[in-house]
Amino acid sequence: MAKNKKIIISVSGVVVLALCLAFFLKGTPTNNFQLETTKLAANNISSTVTATGTIQPIIEVAVGTQVSGKVSKIYVDYNSVVKKGELLAEIDKTNLQTEVNTQELAVRTTKVEYEYQKKNYARAKELFGKSLISETDYETANYNYEKAESSYKQSLSNLNKAKTDLSYATIYSPIDGVVLSRAVEEGQTVAASFSTPTLFTIAKDLTKMQVVANVDEADIGTVKVQQRVTFTVDAYPTDIFDGTITQVRLNPTTTSNVVTYQVIVNAPNPDLKLKPGLTANISIYTMEKADIKTLPNKALNLKPDIESLKRNGYTVYENLEIKNKLTSNERIIWQQEGRTIRNKRITIGDSDANNTEIISGVGNKDRIITEIKSILPVEPAAGTEASPFMPKRPGGNKDNGNK
Repeated sequence: MAKNKKIIISVSGVVVLALCLAFFLKGTPTNNFQLETTKLAANNISSTVTATGTIQPIIEVAVGTQVSGKVSKIYVDYNSVVKKGELLAEIDKTNLQTEVNTQELAVRTTKVEYEYQKKNYARAKELFGKSLISETDYETANYNYEKAESSYKQSLSNLNKAKTDLSYATIYSPIDGVVLSRAVEEGQTVAASFSTPTLFTIAKDLTKMQVVANVDEADIGTVKVQQRVTFTVDAYPTDIFDGTITQVRLNPTTTSNVVTYQVIVNAPNPDLKLKPGLTANISIYTMEKADIKTLPNKALNLKPDIESLKRNGYTVYENLEIKNKLTSNERIIWQQEGRTIRNKRITIGDSDANNTEIISGVGNKDRIITEIKSILPVEPAAGTEASPFMPKRPGGNKDNGNK
């Protein structure tokens, strides 16, 4: 009997111990989540708009001719450095000089006639005042005088035009610069009947260039004068050039239903690497802030599974009222203090692709949740062989009776 009593007591003790273990194991939360947190950090944030453009001289002058004729002499070529007033080319002056001579002869002829009629009119006026000639004779003398005067002035004007045309036959540089292009050869005839033909293109200063960029209509709203720009060109793929926006032109350009606006970027070129016509890939910094307090964007977009967190032993305080009437610069974040989690409303500023400026609502020591990761073990799919190096869950080796 004593032996049976000891067996009963031993069995009862094992049962009680098993019940206690089951109770405590059930009441202890399992840690199925890993919370990643962060604090306020000082960062630089920026936003950019990308576009393409063309390198051009800031001042580029097309030099032409206002008279027609054969190009008799050219004094410059491509890449020639010229000064303002320097002789570039000459148009054949034979016909132009002939016209000047003709007009000079016309001036002398009309001048003689003008002076004769002027004296004749003076005599007629004196005689008419003494009533020695009729009014008709006086009016005739006056008419001839005014007609001769008009002819003389007209001939002077024609002579002045002929001399001006003759001067146009000598082509001078209007600015200091470099000849970018030469469109004519010696002996070639140019006609200026309807439009001024271009003979040379001169860039004023190649150490000061500009980028004429085409910015999409979706991005133009944030682009402003004086914003910083960086750009690259294919000719120097490892070099990054700097510039500043000097003008945002309001005239739109539509190509294949795509609306763009021209943005002018000042681009210093002291080493003359940038050449006219190069394609530039530009980045416009529409927003830049340095050394400001920020949080990662994923902290502001976090939406935790509150019920799952509670089942895992976390105390979650969710204030539903702060979610109401959020302004455009307010967001909700989640703060962790040990096993306690609560939501907070904060005020934000600008943001970029990674971080957001924090204006208020977060202390320097606050730990803000950025991500909640599940750390539950992943079972291998049915029919696949588990890795021998992976730990197996308790009971994983039990036979289900399928032999």
